[in-house]
Amino acid sequence: MNSLRFSATHFVILSLLGLLSFVSEAAPVYSDSVCTNTSYLPNSTFHSNLNVLLSSLTSNASLHDGFFRTTTGQGTPDAITGLFLCRGDANASVCQECVTAAAKEITVRCPNETESIIWYDDCMLRYSNDSLNNIVPSVNLQADKAIADSDGDRFSQLLASLLNGLAEKAANSPSIKKFATGEEKFTTSQTLYGLVQCTPDLSTFDCTMCFRSAISSFPTCCEGKEGARSLLPGCNVRYEIYPFYKITGNSSAPLLPPRSGGSHISLIVAIIVPIVVAVALFVLGCCFLRKRARKKYNTVEKDGIGDDLTDVDSLHFDLATIEAATNRFSDEMKIGQGGFGAVYKGILPNGQEIAVKRLSVTSLQGAVEFRNEAVLVARLQHRNLVRLLGFCLEGKEKMLVYEYIPNKSLDHFLFDREKQRELDWSRRYKIIVGIARGILYLHEDSRLRIIHRDLKASNVLLDANMNPKISDFGMAKIFGGDQSEVNTGRIVGTYGYMSPEYAMRGQFSVKSDVFSFGVLVLEIISGKKNTEFYESQHGDDLLTYAWKNWTNQTPLELLDPTLRGSYSRNEVIRCIQIGLLCVQENPADRPSMANIGLVLNSYSVTLQLPRQPASFLRRRTPDRLRNDLESDQSTSSTIPWSVNESSITEVYPR
Repeated sequence: MNSLRFSATHFVILSLLGLLSFVSEAAPVYSDSVCTNTSYLPNSTFHSNLNVLLSSLTSNASLHDGFFRTTTGQGTPDAITGLFLCRGDANASVCQECVTAAAKEITVRCPNETESIIWYDDCMLRYSNDSLNNIVPSVNLQADKAIADSDGDRFSQLLASLLNGLAEKAANSPSIKKFATGEEKFTTSQTLYGLVQCTPDLSTFDCTMCFRSAISSFPTCCEGKEGARSLLPGCNVRYEIYPFYKITGNSSAPLLPPRSGGSHISLIVAIIVPIVVAVALFVLGCCFLRKRARKKYNTVEKDGIGDDLTDVDSLHFDLATIEAATNRFSDEMKIGQGGFGAVYKGILPNGQEIAVKRLSVTSLQGAVEFRNEAVLVARLQHRNLVRLLGFCLEGKEKMLVYEYIPNKSLDHFLFDREKQRELDWSRRYKIIVGIARGILYLHEDSRLRIIHRDLKASNVLLDANMNPKISDFGMAKIFGGDQSEVNTGRIVGTYGYMSPEYAMRGQFSVKSDVFSFGVLVLEIISGKKNTEFYESQHGDDLLTYAWKNWTNQTPLELLDPTLRGSYSRNEVIRCIQIGLLCVQENPADRPSMANIGLVLNSYSVTLQLPRQPASFLRRRTPDRLRNDLESDQSTSSTIPWSVNESSITEVYPR
């Protein structure tokens, strides 16, 4: 009898261990990934550093409590920073297995990319050759099935309450892991489960802002869905109507009623067999749900938070906070003056630096531009676009709160004889590539097609690493559906950067931004402002001067003298050619930003020969507009530039 009892008991225990082992060995479930468009060369130093980085992340996956961050090649141009974050309820073996799979899969899904991120159910892994952003890129996943309409409002309220409570708990957690889970009873038969987590290296404020961004995306992408996830680099938020994480609360299973008499074997069988069956069913159910989850989740790119400011209430700053941060808008904190108001530096109570754009109270058009910029920038998330942290709307005050960019704007360096020396050719080329990426995102990669309409050096900010970030979307225009061109009687923008068809006829399209980009490229190469170039000894505007040197086969005469002896000849000539292609008079002749990005990242692409650009000389400009040209301020007018009608034969260099 004892032998029988021993065998039966051990059989059941071994069965349980086998089943539990099967559960732990289930392959990590892939969720999504995002790759950049910037590539590195195989077998390069960057490639070697990446291999070392991924190996380091994998080897540390079970040693650092689910989070590890490291840098390889530090202090060199090929430096890479990477990290992984395992879900807070994942044990060391699950974390190890997930990170190993992620490190292998990320190079398959994002081959030869300098920046990538991949998410699994149990972990996230990312690397970058640049500073790591906590908010972008982001991805939303949603379940196909929706909550019944009759329960929709109550479900949304319950969901918001649960997730906001968990976010506050996780962000303020004193433990190493900024992680929280919880559940709320939805119906008598359904429970809502929620999970939030951010990387432990984030401050309480940054973690909170990341959670707010994630949670605020659900009403737009996943309204009323039974389950959804918001995956950001710095945090992730998920909810389901089934338990998808390990329940560790104070709940306990009901106790078995006391029994008297009977066989010990019968008792063991009565207890263990249902458990074995339950575990087996649970395992099969998990396998089914995981397999089904791969099919039922649809990726929803997070391009926005909504079509109105009411959809971004979580980003609202109260006036008292802004006044305290900017020392009541003191002159000492003022860092700039834009077309619609002043810009101030601010410091929040947690020490974070911000930039506050305060809309002019006297501006007749300000409210429209403010709302436009707030909605647009809340939707736009890209490494080369300035990041909106929030806004303030109280009384007559209308303010936008941005990340603080320490190096000010590009024109602050580019057109200053002393500071332009800090922009060597490698930095200038990096800035050109970054601006191109940002415009490409606006034109093609975001869910909306957006024309900036005021692209210029003063609207390109430089971060601490001299990475460009396009700013000032007060004049941006959204294109809908298949719309490719718009006519307007109200011309807005800055003279010197506006395309001729827009300045003279009010026609604008993506090619209008391409024209502005071309002017900006030629300015970056020459270190001269287009609207002031004619004041020099050349007597031409910048575009005409660049064209004359191109046709005379002396393109390097355009190059900023401070760069002499330290530049890539091929890159400079290639950029001059790109600039001249962009400023051609006929919009159809100008390349798309996608083609420009391809050319900037591949030397094997053959460029077309440019045609003569539109030329606008100061002597032909109406006197009333000269002040606008000299001040380089954004303007609104229906009076076009005059065109230089001098005849120049088209000659192409061999």
